Amino acid sequence: MTSRGDRLGSGGEPLPDGAVVEPRPPRPVRKDEIVIASRGLYVESWLPERRSRRKPLFLLHGELSGSWIWERYLSYFAQRGWEGHALNLQAHFWSETADLASLDLDSYLADAQAGLDALGKPAVLVGHGLGALLALKLAEVQEVLALVLIAPALPQPIRPEPPPHVVRLVPAIFRQELIGWAGALEPIRQQNPDLSAADVRRIQHLMGAESGAARRQMLSGVPVERESLRGIPALILGGGRDRLFPAAEAERLAEWLGADYQPFPDHSHFGLVVGERTHEPVADAIRTFLEVHRL
Repeated sequence: MTSRGDRLGSGGEPLPDGAVVEPRPPRPVRKDEIVIASRGLYVESWLPERRSRRKPLFLLHGELSGSWIWERYLSYFAQRGWEGHALNLQAHFWSETADLASLDLDSYLADAQAGLDALGKPAVLVGHGLGALLALKLAEVQEVLALVLIAPALPQPIRPEPPPHVVRLVPAIFRQELIGWAGALEPIRQQNPDLSAADVRRIQHLMGAESGAARRQMLSGVPVERESLRGIPALILGGGRDRLFPAAEAERLAEWLGADYQPFPDHSHFGLVVGERTHEPVADAIRTFLEVHRL
């Protein structure tokens, strides 16, 4: 009989001390796409090679982002039997260009509804930042199986009222400098020490522009009916180093929803999803939640 500390070979036999254990090869993954021509939307899909009974994941990015932010999650979950579908909102990443000054949270919610409809079946909604707020709004009007909200923007019922000038000064279109992500690499790394230099360069390179109207709506507070979400399993995750959507706000949302809460004290906002060294513990927590709820 082997103990938990014994290392096993491919046939289950104990390995001698000093033997090299080859890492388990990743399971095959297929990549696909969904194009919603009527809205100019592109959904990036990663699928397990073999059919699975696990429920689909529908992933909603936040400000200045796109499906690129979910690449490590898409790979992680597809290798473990979950199909993942990452929406690009209008004028973000691979979706068609549009006048960002004319877009707002209502148009983004319509994008999310169109993306979920295109799947043709209920899904688990996974949202990051502003995308988590979209997930909450989508769950009010669509059948969803569960909510996974990462560093979420707070809805109006529990969001402190911001000073008027903070809302007023948001430009019609903004870029990464508004959230402190423009400029030299090292100062950004000091503020986000969980990210590698390669992580920071990649995020800066892929960040696009964003709708100021959507941010103003988010800051002013978006109404969400808690009763309409009753009975939907939910997991909220917060990062202790998140300067954009603090962990205390994530915990407040979990309490308001009666949801599970998982803090990650050493994770930054983007480290929760993009970090080469930091994404996997978060993905592990999400995987446990999905398995507990048989999703």
